[in-house]
Amino acid sequence: MTKTTKLAAYGAVAALVLAACGSDDDGADAPAEEPAEEPAEEPAEEPAEEPAEEPAEEAGINVGLTYDIGGRGDQSFNDSAAAGMDRAVAELGVTSTELVPNDDGSNRGELLQLQADESELVIGVGFAFVDDVIAAAGDNPDTNFAVIDDAMLDFDNGGVPFADNIAGLTFAEEQGSFLVGAAAALKSETGSLGFIGGVSGFGLIEKFEAGFEAGAKAVNPDIVIQSQYITEFPDFDGFFAPDRAKEIALSMYDGGADVVYHAAGGSGAGLFEAAKEQTEASGSKVWGIGVDSDQYNTVDPAVQEYVLTSMLKRVDSAVFEITDAQVAGTFAAGNTVYDLSADGVGYSTTGGFVDDIVDQLEDFKAQIIAGDIVVPTVPEGG
Repeated sequence: MTKTTKLAAYGAVAALVLAACGSDDDGADAPAEEPAEEPAEEPAEEPAEEPAEEPAEEAGINVGLTYDIGGRGDQSFNDSAAAGMDRAVAELGVTSTELVPNDDGSNRGELLQLQADESELVIGVGFAFVDDVIAAAGDNPDTNFAVIDDAMLDFDNGGVPFADNIAGLTFAEEQGSFLVGAAAALKSETGSLGFIGGVSGFGLIEKFEAGFEAGAKAVNPDIVIQSQYITEFPDFDGFFAPDRAKEIALSMYDGGADVVYHAAGGSGAGLFEAAKEQTEASGSKVWGIGVDSDQYNTVDPAVQEYVLTSMLKRVDSAVFEITDAQVAGTFAAGNTVYDLSADGVGYSTTGGFVDDIVDQLEDFKAQIIAGDIVVPTVPEGG
């Protein structure tokens, strides 16, 4: 078990800039006879020194961030959560303890208890924490818990929160995926696209596929979309299999697709490698679309030019905002949905590859926010 602790250091960073400040006395000799009752001359006051910029005042709160399998460095979901916590440490003055489950995730419950022992707020990064968080919250009623990607509502009992110290942080992935689906169709020259899902069968990744399909068909009803998942629930290896994603992407490109979107976590690195390899071999440019974070900024620079756009899922915002609520004393049980209207999902423009179609994408975005377009959460035929 690996335990990495990040503690923000505060207060002991001031520079010693006041040393060697001399007296205001100019060194002239005093007069031989002092005037009677003449008060001694007061030294001139030194101007106050400009205070150095200080970090946020320490909040006295520790947040236990418990990642999905793999932890930092996945260039996607976990890294987005990490960015939100880094911001909270810098801006809110909290400290953070970060833990990573073992490869099969069997120690999630143990890690949550370790976090609860030293934290006021514990965040589970991913729906796989649901059962363990419910148990840990019951055992630690004075600690607040949050889970990313689950509403944490008891729908068997009318949709009430499981407990007063549990919050859910969910996203309208289908809305952001609609926009990158529209981008894919607008940029495609072959009329054929691809979708690679990490793991099928539990409903979440199907939302990405459904939105992507709907956005593409809003642009071109006749567009062809090849879809394939790497593994099926409960096998989560599909989120950590870049070699397999590369193989699937190459097959899709060979089948005519010129833009492929992945919702496969760390496996997505293989998609961009495939786009580069296919382009260099065929002489015709093909693209990959990233997910969760702006993957143009996280992939190997050698494949940046193949990242058309990314579907942004603002896990960073969710982590920061639930931490801010804890600091402010406004933590509330229940679900918060991050959709287009809340800037919880969206698309990236880094690289400039979609600059020429931004107006069309923004029009689709406005229609979704207004309710004129209702994006499905289940793929056609699903």
